[in-house]
Amino acid sequence: SWEFPYALVLGMGAAARYAREVGIATAAARSHALAAFARERFTAIPGVRGLDHGARLSAITTYTIDGRVARDVVLALRAQGINTSAQSREDALIDLDRKQAATLLRVSPHYYNTEDEIERAARVLEVLLRSSWAP
Repeated sequence: SWEFPYALVLGMGAAARYAREVGIATAAARSHALAAFARERFTAIPGVRGLDHGARLSAITTYTIDGRVARDVVLALRAQGINTSAQSREDALIDLDRKQAATLLRVSPHYYNTEDEIERAARVLEVLLRSSWAP
């Protein structure tokens, strides 16, 4: 039992209690609204293409960025205190081929995030892409 992840279990319990207090339907509605705002804001940035499709979109948003590798963008955003993730072609060959993308940037707003945080992330990305930033 010395390798049991006690901190992770306690964290999961805290997250479950918090979600119950907020309410699952409220949390879902908030996450989806923030994701819609993220899609609107990020796809307005030149060179950023949204990759989400379907009749009912999830609260996870995905983008490809012209001339950039998503993992490099993740690191640059992380340096500014913004958490995102990346997926490479090797992670999802069929999906990324269908979307004609080599890598994708994943932005996953949670119900405790704010519109201001999403706006800041989009502004930082926009500044990075306009600059001569190179990984």
